[in-house]
Amino acid sequence: MSYAVKEIYYTLQGEGFHAGKAAVFLRFTGCNLWNGLEKDRGTGSGGCSAWCDTDFVGTDGTAGGVYKTPEQLAATVASTWRGNSDQQPFVVCTGGEPLLQLDEPLLEALHSNGFYVAVETNGTRQVPQGVDWVCVSPKPGPPVVVREGDELKLVVPQPSMDPAALEGWRFKHFFLQPLDDADRDANMKWAVEYCLRHPKWRMSIQSHKVLGVA
Repeated sequence: MSYAVKEIYYTLQGEGFHAGKAAVFLRFTGCNLWNGLEKDRGTGSGGCSAWCDTDFVGTDGTAGGVYKTPEQLAATVASTWRGNSDQQPFVVCTGGEPLLQLDEPLLEALHSNGFYVAVETNGTRQVPQGVDWVCVSPKPGPPVVVREGDELKLVVPQPSMDPAALEGWRFKHFFLQPLDDADRDANMKWAVEYCLRHPKWRMSIQSHKVLGVA
């Protein structure tokens, strides 16, 4: 299997449980909830196309391209890591929707290069064996089949996505992340007040935007 990659880069994780942690981001092209084209914004099956701000179209980003083998892709990820040798390297597989492409051979190749492997997924596809950290960010509409893992990160507000209805899902950590749109301040206030009333949930903000990193 070959892998279509938008970009690979070294940065700080900006969101959720691992916020502030150095990581290689491996961004795959493609998503099963919308095609990423501006002309089709708002028509995706997941509703997130109305506000998604991630460019996952094409293979023209840093180190982007079509990788013919898992070993070739893992080697590029390893060459991007800039951390000290005494720290286990950390890679975040994202997209788009990474589980359209991430498979067990690639996971084995990343582990062979010493990586701790995290995935950020919309939860509509099963997670392959070998992922070390599973973060699910569900969207309304398509059925979510991954209802357990390490981290649930819910962007709020979203129609038909009531945080209370998700509290029975089997995750170790629950995060609310305010939607960064024209109503950002109101969304932030709502999320803060919800977390204060429901301490099972913690706040997640897009700190990479505050810090000015990718």
